[in-house]
Amino acid sequence: MLNDILMPIVSLGGISLVFGAGLAFASHKFAIKVDHRVDEVREVLPGANCGACGYPGCDAFATAVVVGDAPVSGCTVGGAKVAEKVGAIMGQTVTETEKKVAKVLCNGDCESAKNKYEYQGVEDCVAAAMFHGGPKECNYGCMGLGTCVRACPFDALYINDKGIAVVDEEKCTGCEICVSVCPKNIIEMIPVSSQVQVMCKSEDKGRDVRKYCTVGCIACKICEKACEYDAIKVNDNIARIDYEKCVNCMVCAEKCPTKSIYADFDNRDPKFIKSADKN
Repeated sequence: MLNDILMPIVSLGGISLVFGAGLAFASHKFAIKVDHRVDEVREVLPGANCGACGYPGCDAFATAVVVGDAPVSGCTVGGAKVAEKVGAIMGQTVTETEKKVAKVLCNGDCESAKNKYEYQGVEDCVAAAMFHGGPKECNYGCMGLGTCVRACPFDALYINDKGIAVVDEEKCTGCEICVSVCPKNIIEMIPVSSQVQVMCKSEDKGRDVRKYCTVGCIACKICEKACEYDAIKVNDNIARIDYEKCVNCMVCAEKCPTKSIYADFDNRDPKFIKSADKN
């Protein structure tokens, strides 16, 4: 009777030992080695999980850095400080690059730009753009419906009182999410040191721009001729700045007849004020 009870227990115990040993062997044999640097990189990341690096979260980015698929400077949110820390972990020297911030290149607000109809649909720029390109006469203008504002995980954009999206440069991390969601492609990444920007992206001919917006670029090339540094050119009916050549002299903004070029005159270098007077 006792044997009838003990035998099954012993048998089960033996089978358990065999399977346990097999699992232990398998776990050792097929164990995936985890590089300790993945955790180290993850620790220095900001933890925003915004996806701006091109990976689905900070964990995935940390892994990609360690295996060599992502650059140590790939976290735009962390910027130069985080890049330096990640570089130290990976034993790489990080070349410092200038930070870039988003800029909505449109000044065509409710006072200066005309509408072709009154939009009463979903408060979304993508939805509005599907209906005849949106309510604005200018097909390149900001519609001010806040798609970029809602997409920004850092609360760095807002719609001003004149219906135009504006970036708060203090909060902008350069993640470029707003750039990707704008259906008009009017948000660009600009070097933070830039004090001059062409606030228009319309590629329409000058005569048409005049009909739609009082502050649009009319491709007159006055700015191009005025620039001594060859830093601004008119292509496809729109003036574009070469930020590597631009020295923030602001002469182009002074000469622009439609005032479509923004310049931070309050912080202008005094030497360029004298230069502008000569022109």
